[in-house]
Amino acid sequence: MCEPEVIVPVLVPVAVAGAYSYKVPADMDVRPGSIVRVPLGPREVIGAVWDGEPDTKVNPKKLKSILHVYDTPPIAEDLRKYIDWVAAWTLGAPGMVLRMVLRSEEALEPEPLLSGVRYIDGMQPDRMTPARSKVMELVENGMAWTRPGLAGAAGVSSSVIDGLKKQGVLEEAMLPATPPLPDPDPTLPGRKLTDLQQGAANQLCEAIGKGFKAFLIDGVTGSGKTEVYFEAVAETLKNNEQALILIPEIALTNQFLNRFEERFGVRPAEWHSQVPPKRRARTWRGVANGEVKVVVGARSALFLPFHRLGLLVVDEEHDTAYKQDDRVPYNARDMAVVRGHISGFPVVLASATPSVESQVNAKLGRYTKIVLPERASGAEMPTIKGIDMRCDGPERGKWLAPALVNEIQQTLTNGNQVLLFLNRRGYAPLTLCRTCGHRFHCENCSAWLVEHRFKGKLVCHHCGYSQPIPDKCPECSNSDSLVACGPGVERIAEDVSALFPEARVLVLSSDLPGGTERINREMKLVEEGEVDIVIGTQLVAKGHNFPLMTLVGVVDADLGLANGDPRAAERTFQLLAQVTGRAGRIHGKGRGLLQTYNPDQPVIKALLSGNPEEFYAAEIESRENAGLPPFGRLAALIISGPDRSLTEKFSKSLAVNSPSSEGVQILGPAEAAMALVRGRYRFRLLAIAPRSVDLQGFLRNWLSVAPKPTGGIRVQVDVDPQSFM
Repeated sequence: MCEPEVIVPVLVPVAVAGAYSYKVPADMDVRPGSIVRVPLGPREVIGAVWDGEPDTKVNPKKLKSILHVYDTPPIAEDLRKYIDWVAAWTLGAPGMVLRMVLRSEEALEPEPLLSGVRYIDGMQPDRMTPARSKVMELVENGMAWTRPGLAGAAGVSSSVIDGLKKQGVLEEAMLPATPPLPDPDPTLPGRKLTDLQQGAANQLCEAIGKGFKAFLIDGVTGSGKTEVYFEAVAETLKNNEQALILIPEIALTNQFLNRFEERFGVRPAEWHSQVPPKRRARTWRGVANGEVKVVVGARSALFLPFHRLGLLVVDEEHDTAYKQDDRVPYNARDMAVVRGHISGFPVVLASATPSVESQVNAKLGRYTKIVLPERASGAEMPTIKGIDMRCDGPERGKWLAPALVNEIQQTLTNGNQVLLFLNRRGYAPLTLCRTCGHRFHCENCSAWLVEHRFKGKLVCHHCGYSQPIPDKCPECSNSDSLVACGPGVERIAEDVSALFPEARVLVLSSDLPGGTERINREMKLVEEGEVDIVIGTQLVAKGHNFPLMTLVGVVDADLGLANGDPRAAERTFQLLAQVTGRAGRIHGKGRGLLQTYNPDQPVIKALLSGNPEEFYAAEIESRENAGLPPFGRLAALIISGPDRSLTEKFSKSLAVNSPSSEGVQILGPAEAAMALVRGRYRFRLLAIAPRSVDLQGFLRNWLSVAPKPTGGIRVQVDVDPQSFM
């Protein structure tokens, strides 16, 4: 009698609601979590055998069979639960969340072994030459070598290796393509901690191995938050578990890796977009089989299939870089807490300027708050002063007020460094014609083109469109009337070089050529005192330690406050507090100067008073009164399409078909602040509800009865949106 065919659900990386059913070949063994390759239409895709029962309504004769099961650890049950949870929360397809776990087939297959040689114990060549003697000294311990590696180490030609192999002194041996990373040593002594740091570290260490608990480390800039959670990492390693540390910026990686190596003797594995694909594949395999003990990475590292994850740290937890807006929109800070809760391990959030959401969670007792109010070096926090640009601003066409120029001169005379901060890349945010008023704008987006004088281009910061800086106006052909309006960091550098011609000036911005390697080199120059004045964007606002920097000047403190984003005040406060915190971290006597046209604005007043508690209290009260997160819930529906009128019409139809639900308010549709991006017109609907409302259930119901998009129109759901552009 024939055995009945086994049918299993397989989740595949496509935007469908659930798993498809597949037959399991008789000679194949799979279980929930097994990673497989299956046919999907005309192509083959990687998927995973999933939980639950297969669809019994499908005729088994029409089902296709699993083609291959990979020899890699199955996706663990807790990670499968996490994938389903993220999909349910974001209203994303489970397969698209799985796609963030299954990076590539290269990661699923072990690297092929390399051919090498090894010494045959007791064998000697017929005659010993100086070259052979060098080789014998290296191989007599029995270690295997590649031929080029052995020849290079011995300083001989590869023919010497071949000769010893012919004589039977060396034999063929297969080596792993890449040796595993050495394990970090948790027993090495770290930096000496202050009493406050030690108390904080003890709290974290006591939680390791005892299930889920969320911590918020609220420590001023320079308070040594990293050293504190490094002690928790050490305790995790002693407990034979893995640790994941999320950081928001690739630019922070190198300095952070150096600090990690100083503490644990080796560097951790890295995971971010700049890591070469082969190394990412090795890290993925090492994480899955437990060989990789610590990973430092960007938000996508949250979906690595750890063998035994025991600690998750989110550094700079307030940072907006933790929010992913495309495909599956999610906030890595919040999803990190969920992963710790599902898998049962501690999660540590750390920041000098925690998010309002985290402050409220700590206040309500959901997170254990640890406060580090002093710098670990003993240095005082910088004094912050304002420059009222209405009465003490610079002359027309200049950007630095006289008071700031004088402070820069004094700082340079004392042999210290200056940081000038302006969160605006390029030379000028707008170029226009004085004769006819023509403004240069992007062909694909509703955005002005930004002049980048270093590159000789006008660039769109939203889609990447660029064109050479023209010699004359394309409208009136006047060749002498184009003018750059407003400053970017390149224009500030031009002014600084004119004011301080002897100073060594460096512009730090993410869009300059050279990528991460250039940024790392230049950060090192600043650390070593090879630069006098740094002019930078938010790239320099966090995580960096510049020992000689004592003055920070903020060129436009009001810049982030002029848009309609409900989080604008919080983000501006965080950014300016972080950047002024770069001053005087080691020796104290740091100073911060804020150029502002509105010194009475609450954010500016809070920074000048040095009283962050006052700002947070006011911001929390404002959010609570307005029913905004974390006291209420938000979800955005972004409707985009190639035709403006059709997209607007569909948006209105979507709004009309919204179900009635007590407490849920629908706003819009309204044209998005960035109405055109990459050739697609965008409209936004916003759902606002109390925390008690099942907002995801409401959205699912809404989308199920709403008209289906056609004609290239797309609808994206963003639960808890962070950007309102």
